[in-house]
Amino acid sequence: MAIKAKYVHTNLIARDWKKLVRFYGDVFGCIPTGPERDLSGEWLDRVTSLSAARLRGLHLRLPGYGDDGPTLEIFSYDDMPDKQLPMPNEPAFAHIGFAVDDVETALEAVISAGGSSVGEIATTEVGSVGLLQVVYARDPEGNIVELQKWR
Repeated sequence: MAIKAKYVHTNLIARDWKKLVRFYGDVFGCIPTGPERDLSGEWLDRVTSLSAARLRGLHLRLPGYGDDGPTLEIFSYDDMPDKQLPMPNEPAFAHIGFAVDDVETALEAVISAGGSSVGEIATTEVGSVGLLQVVYARDPEGNIVELQKWR
């Protein structure tokens, strides 16, 4: 039985949350919304199963949505372990996707803003859905971003 639910946000943990906020704002037009958060306390330790956790950051309104649309929540914990770059085939949330007007121009914008490319731009026919042009890129901290255009 499905519960009643509404999608509200996706969280991205960053080494430098301010840098990623600028990146997603500059490249994709995400808009900061709500107050900057500085969270800690017993409640956060209980939720995260961490001891003396503290995180800071804010929410970004995603492009294409109104004031009550879902957000990208970008936070940094004071204490974070080192981690390998995520790979597209690892079990977990793999990437965030953006529909763009021009995949090549969007990839250039990602790279100019401190990101990088994962693979090459590819085009394929997807059944009765249409023609897809797509590429995977990385934000400045290595998180995977899909840039796509349907025709």
